[in-house]
Amino acid sequence: MRSRFSAFSLQLADYLRATWHPSTRPSTLDLDDSTQWLALQIFASEVAKQVGQVQFQAIYRQASQWGYLQENSEFVREGSRWYYLQGQTQQGTLKPGRNEACPCGSGRKFKACCL
Repeated sequence: MRSRFSAFSLQLADYLRATWHPSTRPSTLDLDDSTQWLALQIFASEVAKQVGQVQFQAIYRQASQWGYLQENSEFVREGSRWYYLQGQTQQGTLKPGRNEACPCGSGRKFKACCL
């Protein structure tokens, strides 16, 4: 999951398609260059034989708007490689206050970081 998040951050469409299971892989993948993926938090992960699940939240910035994507992802292992199969997503908007921690994960207050 972390490598796929990094690939989204770096807009590596070829890597993302290569790690997507052929049964659910899109024929093309258009990565919107205005979305900045900034932080990833893994809430839970579970492996049972050849199937895995990951529950995570990713923070992004698009123009001046902050948002999050939460997903329960399913992965399948074939041979020695894991492939993304599918996920159930939920999105929302973040509205950080000036004195709250910056959503980019810097550890600084929002007003001193990304405001």
